[in-house]
Amino acid sequence: MQPKYNTDTLMKTELSNSHSNDHLIQAVAADATVRAIAAVTTGLVDEASKRHGASGTASAALGRALTGALMLGRTFKDLERITLQFRGDGPIGTITAEASAQGTVRGYINNPAADLPPNEQGKLDVAGVIGQGMMHVIREAAYEMGFTKEPYYGSVPLVSGEIAEDIVYYLSVSEQIPSAVSLGVFVGPDEVRDCRVIAAGGFLIQTLPGAGPEMIAAIEASVSRAPHATEMIRQGARAREILQIALGDIPFEVLDERPVEFRCTCSYERAVNIVSCLERDEVEDMLEKDKGAEMTCHFCNEVYWLDEAALEKILAPPLVM
Repeated sequence: MQPKYNTDTLMKTELSNSHSNDHLIQAVAADATVRAIAAVTTGLVDEASKRHGASGTASAALGRALTGALMLGRTFKDLERITLQFRGDGPIGTITAEASAQGTVRGYINNPAADLPPNEQGKLDVAGVIGQGMMHVIREAAYEMGFTKEPYYGSVPLVSGEIAEDIVYYLSVSEQIPSAVSLGVFVGPDEVRDCRVIAAGGFLIQTLPGAGPEMIAAIEASVSRAPHATEMIRQGARAREILQIALGDIPFEVLDERPVEFRCTCSYERAVNIVSCLERDEVEDMLEKDKGAEMTCHFCNEVYWLDEAALEKILAPPLVM
C-alpha cells in the first residue's frame, strides 16, 4: 500500500486542538503477525497541559505519557484500565497517566512548572526533567463472570527518560514483544498562553510470533525513514495516514477506529465520599476553621468546594429506620 499522504506538502493551517480531531486506530498486517496502532491526541494533550498549567517541557512529557498509555492499553485483551508511572529523580517528579478501554485518558505531573533549556539537539529536554528512575505499569482487567482479576504490576528501569524508548524497553523485557514506538508533542506560544500544544500523537508497531525476518527488516527500514509523528500531524495527517507512512509499502487492515479524549472520573459526589471517610474530628475542624472543605483532583486539577451545609450533613447521625 503506497502512502496517500504527501510529506513534502505543508498545510497552510495547523490542525485545530478540538477534541473532535483526537482519535486512535488499530490495525494488523502480514496475516496478523504485525500489530499497529496510531493516535492523534493534540486536543486532549493541550487540555491536560492547560488544566495543570504545565511548562513546555512538562507538557511534552505528560503528553507523551498520555498518548503512550492510550496506545499501550489497546495491546492487551480484556483490559479495563492501564496506568503508566514514570518516577525519576528529575525536577518534574512523577508522571502518572491512566487510560481506559473506552479511549479516555487522564494524568498529572508532580511539578508541572518544571522546565529546562533545550537539549543538545535543540529539542525539549524531556529526559532531563524526568531523570533516572523507574517505569511502573499497572494493568487492571475487566470484570469476568462477576469477578475481577488481580491487577498486574510491572516495573522496569528508565532507559532514557524519553518515554517512547522506555515503553519499548518495557515491552521487550516484560512482554517479550519487539516494538517500535514514536511519541511526540509539539508546543508553541499563542496570543493567550505561553505554552499551547500544537500537535501530539504517535504510533506503536509490534511484530508478533510468526513474523518473518524479512518483514521485521522491512518494518525497521520503513520506521527509520518515517518523519517524526508530530511533523506528520502538523502537516495534516490522521492516524491512518501516520500508519501508511510508518509501514511504507506494507499493506494493513484497520480493525478499529475510535475517538479518544481527556476525561476524569472525579465528581462532587466522590469528593463528598472522600470527606465522609475522614475522622469525625477532622471534618469538625474543617467546619469550624474553614467553614467548608476544598478538594482538588490530582488528575484534572478540578476544584470541589463542600460548604457548611455539606459538612453538617456528613456529620449528622444516620437516620434510624
